[in-house]
Amino acid sequence: MEKKIVLERFKAYLLLERGLSNQTFLHYKQDLNKYFNFLGNLTPALSPEDAKLTEIAVFLGTLNDLKQSNASQARITSALKTFYSWLLLEKKIDSNPTDLIESPKIHRKIPEVMSYMDIEKLFQQIDLSEPTGTRNRAILETLYASGLRVSELCNARISNYFPKEGFLRVVGKGDKERIVPIGEDAISYIEYYLSTWRRHLPKIAASETDILFLNRRGKRLSRIFIYQIVKELAEKAGLSPLISPHTFRHSFATHLLEGGADLKAVQDMLGHESILTTEIYTHLDNDYLRETLNLFHPRNRKST
Repeated sequence: MEKKIVLERFKAYLLLERGLSNQTFLHYKQDLNKYFNFLGNLTPALSPEDAKLTEIAVFLGTLNDLKQSNASQARITSALKTFYSWLLLEKKIDSNPTDLIESPKIHRKIPEVMSYMDIEKLFQQIDLSEPTGTRNRAILETLYASGLRVSELCNARISNYFPKEGFLRVVGKGDKERIVPIGEDAISYIEYYLSTWRRHLPKIAASETDILFLNRRGKRLSRIFIYQIVKELAEKAGLSPLISPHTFRHSFATHLLEGGADLKAVQDMLGHESILTTEIYTHLDNDYLRETLNLFHPRNRKST
């Protein structure tokens, strides 16, 4: 098969059967082209279907020689493994030569995540008797309920807010729209904010009348402003100084996955192009792992 046809069919497999994004395919295509060029420069030249473990190992070895980062090597290895799995499904090969290849270990930085108790503790620091209290509570409830990026929250519009249906329409990276769910608690606080504090603003800028969250001057909030709100509340609650508005997004994703949510659904809610980005949230708490081991491993179970 011609390389162009192979890549088009592989693309269809990734997008339609695996549910991956076009961006992921473009990364894989770039990596596979490097591999195809490597095979073409061998003597004699080889097709991917004819390549064996030896040739693949040599190719991956050249990446190390070129001082490719562990992350780049891992992605290229993933591309090859996925590609050969597809060739096997298509019955173009009899066995997968990448089965014995391990991906380089990547030390990912796990994002700061708050426990549900810490989030409640932070919420309790908001003085609802203060004029801005209802707005701030609505903001933070929305961040945690929907996993929004701060920029998405700052630009959220009333016309894209559907409380009866329980969702927001937001514009994310690359001007891409997506629908995000929003829980009853967040809706309750938003409704209260809209009917009280926002309604009584002395003046709202003409360009901001559709913006959901506003400051005292009737203009949309800045990312720095929301960052300051979270920092002050976290300090009052005695929580980590590393907590930021983005921590609510991390916590949203982590709590959903720990509760058993589907990874693809969480990817869609977060607006991630690649599911690889969402996978960082699949980490489990060490205490939970230890507790699971003690409860269920036959060597660790206490006699009853």
